[in-house]
Amino acid sequence: MESHTSRTPSPLDELDMKLLHALETDGRAPFSKIAAVLGVSDQTVARRYRKLTAEGGLNVVGVRNAERLGTDFWMLRLRCTPEGAQTIAGALARRPDTSWVALMSGGTEVTCLTRPRRPGDHDDLLLGKLPRTPHIVEIRAFQLLHSFFGGPRGWLSKFAPLSEAQLAALTPRLPPVTGAPARIAPEDEALVTALEADGRATYPELQRATGLSESSVKRRLSALLESRAVFVDVEYTPELLGYHVAASLWITAAPASLHSVGEALASHYEIAFASATAGPSNLLATVVARDTAGLYAYISGKLGQLEGVQHVETAPFLRRVKQLTYRQSR
Repeated sequence: MESHTSRTPSPLDELDMKLLHALETDGRAPFSKIAAVLGVSDQTVARRYRKLTAEGGLNVVGVRNAERLGTDFWMLRLRCTPEGAQTIAGALARRPDTSWVALMSGGTEVTCLTRPRRPGDHDDLLLGKLPRTPHIVEIRAFQLLHSFFGGPRGWLSKFAPLSEAQLAALTPRLPPVTGAPARIAPEDEALVTALEADGRATYPELQRATGLSESSVKRRLSALLESRAVFVDVEYTPELLGYHVAASLWITAAPASLHSVGEALASHYEIAFASATAGPSNLLATVVARDTAGLYAYISGKLGQLEGVQHVETAPFLRRVKQLTYRQSR
């Protein structure tokens, strides 16, 4: 949920909210299907989509599902010199194996979520490149152990702009997940790369990107989505919804309360992401609030009242550099 557009986006109305929720539910749903479910014309959906893309930073992209692929991913906290933090954040954001890159309040800490594509990628970044990078003073790495909320589960679902009937009509009918890990075959890499650039790429566009026939593209794309090796996600600026403040919460919970605290966090509408971690703290969450007073109210209220929470470190975002994609400021 980020953007580097220079103008303040217009607030969302009810139809915009429903369109965003529809895209969170099925990012590749045709505009004609979304329009039919929402009871508006195809042209209206297309026009609203273009406006949200231009003004709200809306982007629909394919994402490799680390949990289903069985790859580890880590949150890095990098303490940097003041003159190097922005450069390091930008360099990390340009890497294809990162997401959630942010410059934190104070301007000397960069947080970064790594999504390794191959087993050696994480070692190359954490043990190779970063320790040799000038201006990095300290590196702390937290392995994400268990997801409570985030990934394929979109934040807008907590606001429920779509009715149950609308949601049912748009939810893709996928087979149950099997116990075996999913995989992305080498011959599917070009297809996944094209989806990472544009999750709504048409079949002719995917054909040109892969050199495959239309029937092969459809078959391989269906297999990737059905196995959950890849899912289609959306990003946008939370200011669209009136949420102007965001922060990382590094939470220490009593071991016996870890799961119950994580499940409680996942149920809070203010939480956009929550995961158990290995490291000095054992829970990481992203909280969004309308303003600073709202952030305080959440920390001292819902979060503070959770049984088992022993310590909370709050690190507000100064600037989001990347969520799923990196876009230069303009």
